[in-house]
Amino acid sequence: MNISITARKFKAHPTLKEYINLEVSSLTRFNESILSAEVILSFQNNKDSIKTAEIIMHVPGQILTAIEHSDDFKKSVGASIEKITRQLQKLKTKREIKVNDKAGF
Repeated sequence: MNISITARKFKAHPTLKEYINLEVSSLTRFNESILSAEVILSFQNNKDSIKTAEIIMHVPGQILTAIEHSDDFKKSVGASIEKITRQLQKLKTKREIKVNDKAGF
């Protein structure tokens, strides 16, 4: 799986990049056929300090996205990972139902 991290208008700290790589890589346990993931980090302005993490994940036949806002990048990434996890589980359930319908169960 290819993981790309984009930090808009700032340079992401190496520990943040490592955290993102670890979290996104852990999603392969829900779907081994993940093609790529793009993580976009941004913040609205220096005063409010609202940090945004957007994850765009490509799986065969579909693109999953999750956007979260918080006061910390790790919180935003963690919440986005949770959203993507739910989407991957739902996709897996749908595919299992489709396979069972074709098998005649």
